[in-house]
Amino acid sequence: MDVKKEIKQQIVGALKGADFPIETPEELLNAFPEGADTTCAAGDIEITAGEAGELLTENHFPFKDPEEVAETVLNAVEL
Repeated sequence: MDVKKEIKQQIVGALKGADFPIETPEELLNAFPEGADTTCAAGDIEITAGEAGELLTENHFPFKDPEEVAETVLNAVEL
C-alpha cells in the first residue's frame, strides 16, 4: 500500500467515532483520540493532527465525514 493510502486509512480510523459535521479547527483537533498529538505514520512520513491542522484554513470547513478530512489533509501535505 502506498504512503498516502496508509495515512488516509489512519486518519479515517482515528476519526471513526467523531461527530460530524465538524465546523472548526478546534472541533477537528478535539475529534482525534489524542488531540493535536495524534500521529499518523507510514514509511518515513509522520504527521500529527496538530501539524495537519496548521495546513487548513476556514475555507476547508465544515467537514462532513472522515474521508473528506483525510482527502483535504493529504491534498495540503507535501508527501
